[in-house]
Amino acid sequence: LSDGGKLLVVPMGGSHWLSMQQVVEKLTERGHEVVVVIPEVSWQMKTTQAYTVKTYPVSYTLEEPDNAFHEYVATHLKDLPFPLNVLALYNSSVHVFRTFFVQCKNLFDSKETLQYLNQSGFDAVLTDPICMCGATLANYFSLPFVFFMRGFPCNLHYEAPQCPSPLSYTPRLFTFNSDHMTFFQRVENALVALLELVYCNTFYEDAIKFSSEVLQRDVSLLDLLNSASIWLLRFDFVFEYVRPVMPNMVFIGGINCAQRKPLSK
Repeated sequence: LSDGGKLLVVPMGGSHWLSMQQVVEKLTERGHEVVVVIPEVSWQMKTTQAYTVKTYPVSYTLEEPDNAFHEYVATHLKDLPFPLNVLALYNSSVHVFRTFFVQCKNLFDSKETLQYLNQSGFDAVLTDPICMCGATLANYFSLPFVFFMRGFPCNLHYEAPQCPSPLSYTPRLFTFNSDHMTFFQRVENALVALLELVYCNTFYEDAIKFSSEVLQRDVSLLDLLNSASIWLLRFDFVFEYVRPVMPNMVFIGGINCAQRKPLSK
C-alpha cells in the first residue's frame, strides 16, 4: 500500500477519453483521490462511480460538436487536388478545435467550479493537452501537470520537451519520408518544419490568446507545454523512427481504444 495523491483530471472528449478513462479508474483503484472535471454537455464521455465527477455549465448544444466532427470526417473523404485538399483539411481542423475549445472558456466562466477546484487542494493535474485547457488550468493554479496523449500537430510533442530533432534524420509528419532521406527530401523536410510554425500558431491562436488573458501575461504555445512534468505518450516505439527523447517522456503504447469482449479461445 502507498499514500495516494489528489489528482485533478481535465480530459478531452470523444475517442481521447476512451483510453484515459481506463487509466483514471486504475489510479483510483491504487488509492488516489481523483476528480474529473467535464462539461455538462459532453461528447462521448461516459463516466463511472469509481471517481468523483465535477461538471460545469456550457453555452453549446451537443449538435455543435457532432456537426463539426462529421464535417471534419467528410473533408478527409473528399478527393480534392493539391493544394485545395490541404486548405480544406486545415479549415475543418480549425473549426473542430474552436468548437471544442468553447468548453474551456465555459470552464473559466464558471466561478463556482473554479472556486471548488481552488479549494480542493490538488497535488497535480492529469490532462489530454490537445485543446490546451488542462495546461492553462494547471498554470492558473500553479500545479504540476502530466500529459496523456497520442501526439500533437506540428511535432509539438517533441519541440516542447526540447528533444533534439535533426531535420536531416527525423521525418516530419505528412511528408511520408523515412529516416533515410535524399538531399531533396531533406530540403522538403526542412521546409515543412518551417511551415509548421506558422500552421500551429494560427491553429492554436484562440487558445494562446485566451490563456494570455487568464494568466494575465503573454504566453506562447511552447510556454503552455514545456513545463509539463511527465509526458505519457501513447505510441509504440516499435512503430516509430528512432529519435532522441527526454527522460520525462514515457512510451506507454496503445491507441484510442474502447473495451471489447476478448476473442474466443
